[in-house]
Amino acid sequence: MKRSSLFIFVITFLSVAASAQIPNNSFETWTSVGTYEVPALWGTLNHTTASSGIYTATKATPGMPGSFYMKVTSKTINGAVVPGIAVSGVLDTITKKPKSGFPFYSRPSAFTGKWQHMVYGLDQGQINVALTKWNMSTQSRDTVALATQTLSGMVMSWGNFSISFSYYSGSAPDSCIIELRASGATATNLDYIWVDNLAFSGTVAGINETAGSINSVSLYPNPAKNSVMINYELKKSSPVILEVYSIEGKLIHTRNVGAVVGNQTTVLDISVYKKGTYFLSIITNDGKMQQAFVVN
Repeated sequence: MKRSSLFIFVITFLSVAASAQIPNNSFETWTSVGTYEVPALWGTLNHTTASSGIYTATKATPGMPGSFYMKVTSKTINGAVVPGIAVSGVLDTITKKPKSGFPFYSRPSAFTGKWQHMVYGLDQGQINVALTKWNMSTQSRDTVALATQTLSGMVMSWGNFSISFSYYSGSAPDSCIIELRASGATATNLDYIWVDNLAFSGTVAGINETAGSINSVSLYPNPAKNSVMINYELKKSSPVILEVYSIEGKLIHTRNVGAVVGNQTTVLDISVYKKGTYFLSIITNDGKMQQAFVVN
């Protein structure tokens, strides 16, 4: 399998419905930060440009559908053009590359939505979507699929877009990141992309990864602060090992439960864990299941 060289991922948010798998996919939710707003659960450069009173990601109305949509625009500040960028997670404001995403376990055939865009310079903007899976053996991320679209030409009124995924693995991913760029490497003032109603469509078949004798896993509360109750059920007797990994893939806790069967409950002390997202793996002789939990 190929390792992604485009993105560094940190998994941050959970959701379930098809379109709602994308955090704030219709940009209906905005967070007030002093004198300006940012789209909830999306990373932008707004806080780096706020001192100039200029923002590269802004709320606009009416949405398509809904009340709002997002404008991502490259803008000139103090003689230099700041590129319009938004990512579904956290944006590294130094490298201007994404460093966060959200848990995602499906294999869609396409990334869809509504857009308008215009590029004034020669360096075109892009939409990039990557699905990846953490490889415990290599301690790195394997690329499951990529969907990329260059903003060629112009779309001056609302239109539909659909960007097909190219799959490099038969596995199910465990994370996704979406990157919206109004400009390429050389940004031009007022390059823009406006987006709304982001979603995934279709399904591409993949290999099945068995959970073996593990019938179900649940964590409560989630998010949590001091402890997490782990509930799981085994269909047959098997030795069980519990492992907790940090978002960077570092093993931070191991517990050998021994051979058990049926409904099981154990409490995990997280009082010394830093805030963030972690992964619990329940491992038996014939399978494994993984659940994410958040410490706040």
